[in-house]
Amino acid sequence: MPSNGEVPAWLRWARELHQIGQTGLYYTQNEFDRDRFQHLLELSESFMKEYSDVDPEKIRVALSAQPGYITPKVDVRGAIFRGEDVLLVKEVTDGMWSLPGGWADVNEPPSKMVEREVKEETGLDVHAEKLIAVYEANHDREPVNVFHSYKLLFLCRELGGELKTSYETPEVKFYKKTELPDLSIFRTQQKYIETAYLHAKSPELPSVFD
Repeated sequence: MPSNGEVPAWLRWARELHQIGQTGLYYTQNEFDRDRFQHLLELSESFMKEYSDVDPEKIRVALSAQPGYITPKVDVRGAIFRGEDVLLVKEVTDGMWSLPGGWADVNEPPSKMVEREVKEETGLDVHAEKLIAVYEANHDREPVNVFHSYKLLFLCRELGGELKTSYETPEVKFYKKTELPDLSIFRTQQKYIETAYLHAKSPELPSVFD
């Protein structure tokens, strides 16, 4: 897996084959074309099974989860600061820490989504004040994440509430920027926190995007 943030070639090819095959199956009315598009889906699955150590059944389920035209998934994260300290939550799934947030839901604007996620995971009421960054995420880490995704990072202002845990987040705590715990890197990389800190200090900075 490349360490410079580039998508490995085999994963890029597998995703493109999957997109072409899935989209083709959704639109075509030709029986022969359906067979060809189905073959592309099988090739995509074979790429992922060959070059990653992800459970083959999880790959199969993931690739069949999104019918129709394939688009990136969207993850929202909120950065909340108290002075020099940043709010992090401990993820029950891997025991690592991240900025509060999660996959975006339908029928909800991104800003409202991140405000709700912060409330549910930390107990705090916040207002999303600024879109800090849009990152292409989850393509340069092991184990391979099948989905291509975008991460929306918001700077949020604390309004009230009290810190509390949830069934997803057994610990909630403000950390000094220089004393961060082990991060759940599929959810939050250190550069996200560093970028958010700069924007908290200088709100006039322009949003960052890949």
